[in-house]
Amino acid sequence: MKIATWNINGVKARIGNLLHWLQESTPDIACLQEIKSVDDQFPRAEIEALGYHVETHGQKGFNGVALLSKLRFDEVNRGLPGDDSDEHARFIEGVFSTSSGALRVVSLYLPNGNPIDTPKFPYKLGWMERLNRWAGERLALEEPLVLAGDYNVIAEPIDARHPENWLGDALFQPETRQAFRRLANLGFSDAVRSVTDAADTYTFWDYQAGAWQKNNGIRIDHLMLSPEAANRLVSASIEKHARSWEKPSDHVPVAIELDFDQTA
Repeated sequence: MKIATWNINGVKARIGNLLHWLQESTPDIACLQEIKSVDDQFPRAEIEALGYHVETHGQKGFNGVALLSKLRFDEVNRGLPGDDSDEHARFIEGVFSTSSGALRVVSLYLPNGNPIDTPKFPYKLGWMERLNRWAGERLALEEPLVLAGDYNVIAEPIDARHPENWLGDALFQPETRQAFRRLANLGFSDAVRSVTDAADTYTFWDYQAGAWQKNNGIRIDHLMLSPEAANRLVSASIEKHARSWEKPSDHVPVAIELDFDQTA
């Protein structure tokens, strides 16, 4: 089963790229972030025509996440628990039936957190703490769980072409990286780093200063796997070529293959 994540950076602006990618890459489940669309204006008809079921958690103008699945949804949960005052659309969980039992997939879009001397940074850290609490509770179910999305976290210096340029950025602060490490310490595996320790392994290139042409990238889009999902991991890949398309997102898709024919 192929599961992919992509910060699309505006689904309406990039619907052509999205439809092309769905036909080219053919993920069974696609997790989108920054759809920047309210639910009733999401272009679901074009996507459903390709054989996908569509669930969204949208917001006007910014944020917004979606799950596109060839499998039918058994259950959908919107919004990260733990703060009823948080109205940002950053989290959607889908539950699916497989031949081996339940599969849970989350599309998430963590707060950026910049500038760090504003309330945006504590909000980021608080969101990450809520995610870790929720994820710890889900681990108790002992089911395959994939937490996929734009984490806005540069986990290690190797995940940036020029890590020294990010020292003052919320994505690379020690508190940010520690919160991400706590998620891993719960028992989650970073899918990409499970298959490669190579440098120049990036998922985001800024639109400014020729970042793409210079390969001045960072890796901030992650698929974190519960032990039950990690046991099924066959491959992980970054579909870097999508960054060279016309009118691209500044992120590219990241995909994994999980084996649900085996007994885990």
